[in-house]
Amino acid sequence: MMTNTVYPALVVIAPLLTALFCSGFSWVEKRICYPVAGAGLLVATYSAFRVLLEVLAEGTVQYRMAGWAPPFGIEFRIDLLNALVLLVVAAISLVNLVASHRFVIRDMDDRSGTFYAIYLLFVTGLLGVVATGDLFNLYVLLEITSLTSYAQIAMGDPDRGPLASLNYVFIGVIGASFYLLGVGYIYIKTGSLNMVDVASILPALQDSSAILIAFIFCMIGVWIKMALFPLHIWLPNAYTYAPLPASRVIAPLMTKVMVYVMIRLMLTVFGLDYIFEKLDIAKAVVWLSTAAILAGGVMALAQRDIKKMAAYIIVSEIGYMVGGAWLGNKIGMTGSILHIMNDAVMTFALFLAAGNLAFKLGDVRFKNLENSFAKMPWTMTGFVLAGFSIIGVPPTCGFFSKWYLVLGGIEAGAYHFVAALIISSLICAVLFFRIFEIGFFSGESHGRDHGHSAGPEMAEAPVSMLIPLGITSIFLIGLGLYSGVIVNRIIHPFLG
Repeated sequence: MMTNTVYPALVVIAPLLTALFCSGFSWVEKRICYPVAGAGLLVATYSAFRVLLEVLAEGTVQYRMAGWAPPFGIEFRIDLLNALVLLVVAAISLVNLVASHRFVIRDMDDRSGTFYAIYLLFVTGLLGVVATGDLFNLYVLLEITSLTSYAQIAMGDPDRGPLASLNYVFIGVIGASFYLLGVGYIYIKTGSLNMVDVASILPALQDSSAILIAFIFCMIGVWIKMALFPLHIWLPNAYTYAPLPASRVIAPLMTKVMVYVMIRLMLTVFGLDYIFEKLDIAKAVVWLSTAAILAGGVMALAQRDIKKMAAYIIVSEIGYMVGGAWLGNKIGMTGSILHIMNDAVMTFALFLAAGNLAFKLGDVRFKNLENSFAKMPWTMTGFVLAGFSIIGVPPTCGFFSKWYLVLGGIEAGAYHFVAALIISSLICAVLFFRIFEIGFFSGESHGRDHGHSAGPEMAEAPVSMLIPLGITSIFLIGLGLYSGVIVNRIIHPFLG
């Protein structure tokens, strides 16, 4: 259905224009950049919400840039899947902007205008990737996202940040090149770049070796970008040494948007018949996902820093979503899509709590977390809820998407995948309860009775950082309680 509103365009245009304004204001008055950035993301979030309501009421909506019809024009084609992901991306970006203001003032005040402009361009790229219905346009927007993420990471740790960013550049360019080569082969064989148009042509070309190469190249490119094990080597240092205002949005969103791109290519472009019947490679991908789940968990166990531990947890979580999508049944795909949203929110909550701890304690190495429950009780409450969700404790949202993934694995007979999910949850329980134990005790009093001594002085994070964490923590439970509504109203109608 052609939409009569401009909300699909505003989702992307609002942060793009405000990035331009922030870039200009950074030369005149840097303090204006923060409210301008907030206004842009507020408009984007409201527009994404309105688009979701419109899609729920009317079905898939189309918005043609400058009125040009596809396949020659660029079209935003928004259905229930990308409407949901658009709202998640826009909302997390807005909340993180509010939570990061004190960080930016303290650590990057001289570069604040530049940071806000790059941040907005990064969000613009993510939103565009999710909204577009054009394969080449997706590549362009993906490169906008990648370039701005390189810049944000390089603004972090002065010793390790630039090197981590450079490694990300090398790997990111390889991933983008694979995807672009795949798109080139598709264009050669179909003469079109519009996803729906390509999907209507490909069934007649299923025996083409060029289409097979295109599929392989596109998947490899997307897997590199999402850091699917063993293609994950860029991710841990990039997320660890980026400035916290950047890592708190890159870590929850970048990999999840790439999982969305993979699912979009599978469902909308190549089609499930081609993937699961013609190619018959699903079992191998599920085994690869199983390895990713276990490897991410084992590597997380070896860490002594919350940010690096969280980075390896993300590697494991990517295995969840990729495996669920490749199980070849509706339940598994439901779990994968639901986990895109749930993992984005619970990873965001974890990084918000880590940011609050770093703001007050200096860094988030385990040895600095002693007595943190007494010093920062509200922050640690949010940290506990994020940890419970990642472990999969009901009624937090992480439990419900894992439950669908387990059911999907059982239905597909992929018991190795189910076992990996259970083992991963146990590993996450060890990871987080180890931190909980450290946070309850001090080095001197651990294991001894010092009930007569005064406790440590409370030194909580600023209110502007606690409120976003509190809101996100509430959503961890709310999304869990309303998982059935999300599945029945959004995911199942999309899957058909």
